Amino acid sequence: MPVANESEISPGRHGLRVVAIGGGTGLSTLLRGLKRHTAGPGESSLDGDGPHIADLTAVVTVSDDGGSSGRLRRELNILPPGDIRNCLVAVSEDENLISKLFRYRFTSSGQLEGHSFGNLFLAALTAITGDFAEAVKRASEILATRGHILPATSSNVKLEAVMDDNSHVFGETNITASEKRIVELRMEPAAPQPLPQTLEAIAHADIITMGPGSLFTSLIPNLLVRGIPEAIATSPAVKVFVCNLMTEANESLNMPASQHIQAIYNHSRRPIFDFALVNSALLSPAMKERYAEEHAEQVECDTLAIEALGVKCIAGNFIEEGDFARHATSRLCLELLRLAQMVHIAKGTSASQTVLK
Repeated sequence: MPVANESEISPGRHGLRVVAIGGGTGLSTLLRGLKRHTAGPGESSLDGDGPHIADLTAVVTVSDDGGSSGRLRRELNILPPGDIRNCLVAVSEDENLISKLFRYRFTSSGQLEGHSFGNLFLAALTAITGDFAEAVKRASEILATRGHILPATSSNVKLEAVMDDNSHVFGETNITASEKRIVELRMEPAAPQPLPQTLEAIAHADIITMGPGSLFTSLIPNLLVRGIPEAIATSPAVKVFVCNLMTEANESLNMPASQHIQAIYNHSRRPIFDFALVNSALLSPAMKERYAEEHAEQVECDTLAIEALGVKCIAGNFIEEGDFARHATSRLCLELLRLAQMVHIAKGTSASQTVLK
């Protein structure tokens, strides 16, 4: 299936409803691209002929226990604000100024050392409102964001990984630092409650995306929240897995794209994807060599194995090189919106899954 270009996409009259699920830098990078196609507060549509998102919602994992987020989590008993902060910045109206402000880290030798302003801002709002999810909502209003940011759960969760030697590693930071291969991810408390808004957004979405992001610490934790896998599976939306460009240490070393999907299915306990967007363009030799020093390599686009899982593979050039290899978010988002437009048009005439498959 060819990759879309902007001239091929005609926006729905009422716009599209997009739900992006994940965490870490992958989710905030995707949101930054989707924001370009999203109407701002008080706007009913965007100028021009490009695709139009009427409602953009991000569902963000909240299992981080390191750095400034981890300190605030332990000291104030709040959810880790770091990934939420990055997503708020990504969809904020004045990203340049807000980004500088929210990412500013204090360098004093006192208690503020290492804390980012954005994390402290969310911590203060949580104290004022008495609820982390409400604090995030208020922050979105203050920043005039072009999207809704929802924590996957309001429970204070902790990750547990079962490794390939049957040992158990507790906490996201320790899991990420381990050199052993992750076999299974668990969450304590088990099956925490989701936010009702999350389930509602998933139920009414035109497209649901998962990824890019660290497989076991950014993506799978969202699927360990009660009801989220079921909601994704039963939603009439088109569901798309956005595969990472590169493998990561113990999270996905030597795993082709199909094994990423299989690991997700092992935790969701059901198939949840219609499509997988996988980069098939090759890195430059210099970039390959750079990543080889980190024992990382390109994720293999094994189309036949992906489609054996019942997932349509869309392979294409979704990569840009700079200091690092990054997703080409403009091309990636156009392809996602093309798929979303298909299901948007299909609604009311026939079942979206039948049309798309």
